[in-house]
Amino acid sequence: MDNQLTPFENKAIRRVWQDEQWYFAIIDIISVLAETDNPRQYWTKVKKGLLSESQLQPFWLQLKVTAIDGKNYKTDCTNTEGILRIVMSVPSPKAEPLKLWLAEQGKRTIDEFNDPELLTERQAEYYILKGYPKDWIAQRLKNIDVRKELTEEWEKRGVEKNKEYSILTATIAKNTFGLTPGEHAKLKGLEKENLRDHMTNLELLLTSLGEEVTKTIAVNTDAKGFFANQQAAEKGGKTAGEALERVEAATGQKVVSDANFRNLKSGEDDKLLEGG
Repeated sequence: MDNQLTPFENKAIRRVWQDEQWYFAIIDIISVLAETDNPRQYWTKVKKGLLSESQLQPFWLQLKVTAIDGKNYKTDCTNTEGILRIVMSVPSPKAEPLKLWLAEQGKRTIDEFNDPELLTERQAEYYILKGYPKDWIAQRLKNIDVRKELTEEWEKRGVEKNKEYSILTATIAKNTFGLTPGEHAKLKGLEKENLRDHMTNLELLLTSLGEEVTKTIAVNTDAKGFFANQQAAEKGGKTAGEALERVEAATGQKVVSDANFRNLKSGEDDKLLEGG
């Protein structure tokens, strides 16, 4: 699952899926519980107290979550059990509402596994909270589905995760856009941000096309292992690249864009809304 925001009353709490469960950004929990302008400093004091009171290992770990500037930074995160420990350490009128909210989060997670449509709704909520336009959100959710189906197919066909997935993804992208994902991200001025969260509608559409065609070719040819799937990736990317050329010829505009969502959100750039 992707990193997500989940709302509690009028606040957004960041969370990340890790080890088959949600971990929540502790400073976001502290900002709910404590009346403080500096939740990070407040958590530092609470953390020292918790460590001095017990010989147990810390019940939190550092995970990357997205900050206001759109970049991913490591921050202390904990699971539901850990949050309940924090609630016991921070006197607050929000303690009971937060406990009920945590129970609802657990129920929602189970429901999402049983009904994939609910997970799609949660993903939409994440992008709505971040201020993305509705037409872009629809395109991004479709892209997530296509990507998931492709990686599931790769796994079944003996492609190794991480390194080989990255190579095949770069192969599709290079043949589609003439750029690797890293080069594309650099063009947009991104550092650690998720490239696809900063693509235009057309960039997302063509990314999905390349991956959908790649998956179809892999299935039709019964591609096994890395090299056979790399051939499928090249063909899938080239198909999307040909579509890109036709789009550019019809619109008179370049598809690959330096637009990113940070600029859109600050009102500096409307290219994502325009789609290219």
